[in-house]
Amino acid sequence: MIILDIETSGIDTGRCGIWQIASIDLDNPKNYFLEEGRIDDEDIVAEGALKVTGKTEKYLRNTKKQPQKQLVSNYLEWRKSCKEKINIGQNVGWDFNFIQNKCIKYGIMDKMCEVMGQRAIELHTLAQEKYREINGEYMKDEKGKSSMNLTKILKFCGIPDERMNLESNMDVTKKGTVHNALEDCKLAGECYYRLEYGKNLFKEFKKFSIPDYLNRE
Repeated sequence: MIILDIETSGIDTGRCGIWQIASIDLDNPKNYFLEEGRIDDEDIVAEGALKVTGKTEKYLRNTKKQPQKQLVSNYLEWRKSCKEKINIGQNVGWDFNFIQNKCIKYGIMDKMCEVMGQRAIELHTLAQEKYREINGEYMKDEKGKSSMNLTKILKFCGIPDERMNLESNMDVTKKGTVHNALEDCKLAGECYYRLEYGKNLFKEFKKFSIPDYLNRE
């Protein structure tokens, strides 16, 4: 199982760029990938992406960093070191589409298809099914849509969300630490282990007790 998370210059998978990629091989958590690169000249930058990461546009376009194409290529090469290449993550389809669009742009789709399957396990689905098993219904908002975001998944798994959160209008709704792809991979991986196996994975989260409804130890 491979946990994947990326940091980008915005949410538009066609017009924005990737500047940070992180992944963890859950079968061997000591095997992980974390690299940064510079976005392409034509990539746009959104204010919200800078807010949640604490970066500047100058940082994302730093010419001393490796090109985005090299960043993506290095990630695909790293995936060869993982025996099981099934993707998992929170809203991981968005990350996948972002990388796929870059691979199409750079003419390296064959390399992507070799090491990344088209399907993935969604953390949101695992959390909603477990929530429904316990509470008899899915977690929904007042409009009947799923409200199970990563913040609520973390809370459901007994872990506080210490990251900054934004509204869709880019207002800060909760102050906290800036987003980092590797840290978000660890959060998602820890939640996966608690939901699927009822036990702790990363030592830094051991201080947060696993809720009784998830604990199987």
